[in-house]
Amino acid sequence: MRRVVFNQKGGVGKSTITCNLAAISATRGQRTLVIDLDTQCNSSHYLLGDAADKVELGAADFFDQILNFKLTPRDTAEFISDTGHPGLSVMSASPQLAELENKLESRYKIYKLREALEALDDFDNIYIDTPPALNFYSRCALIAAESVLIPFDCDDFSRKALYTLIENIEEIRGDHNEGLKLEGIVVNQFQARSSLPVRVVQELRDEGLPVLEAALSSSVKVKESHEAAQPLIHFAPSHKVTQEFVALYELLEKR
Repeated sequence: MRRVVFNQKGGVGKSTITCNLAAISATRGQRTLVIDLDTQCNSSHYLLGDAADKVELGAADFFDQILNFKLTPRDTAEFISDTGHPGLSVMSASPQLAELENKLESRYKIYKLREALEALDDFDNIYIDTPPALNFYSRCALIAAESVLIPFDCDDFSRKALYTLIENIEEIRGDHNEGLKLEGIVVNQFQARSSLPVRVVQELRDEGLPVLEAALSSSVKVKESHEAAQPLIHFAPSHKVTQEFVALYELLEKR
């Protein structure tokens, strides 16, 4: 399964959801890869800590190779690093991705990630973290993926942006990736005792949007796990928010 986590709005938990679902996947015996395409490098630092700044080969090198033909190109696996957690690997991001974007766009390299991942036999599950924008890298990820998850926080601005976001995903499905499935909307930082988020979520469901039943609460434990560079399943396996991630993972596996 190749799954992309995407929202054009920042601060909705893309990296947190990507890394925690991937880490749970790895603990279930699935060979799992995270691909970080965001120049903020949040997923890379979450999984590698300070070592993320010292990675020799990552996503920027993968895309740079696409632009510069070589008689003996590196295999895609060479751009992937071990995280230290069994079964979990990462193709890390770097700020250099921004420098390559215009060249990749102008030379229409939008399908190259899909081609590389389709030829990569080393992994059972691939999770792709994207920039908070509909740019070359997020479109590249949506074309390469089989399904998309949309993180959503319950405010009015996010709701208005959600409709445009779904339209953009549908356009990419129609033009580039007819097999892409909108797997669901993940409600993040959900406050079950507050009337506004409960009402917003119910209204979205009433509109027929695929809001997943497994919501994620707000917790300082998430920030602590970021600082420790350990996904929650390793950092605090019995914590409530960890179990919410487990419930989300198991829900997705059943679909």
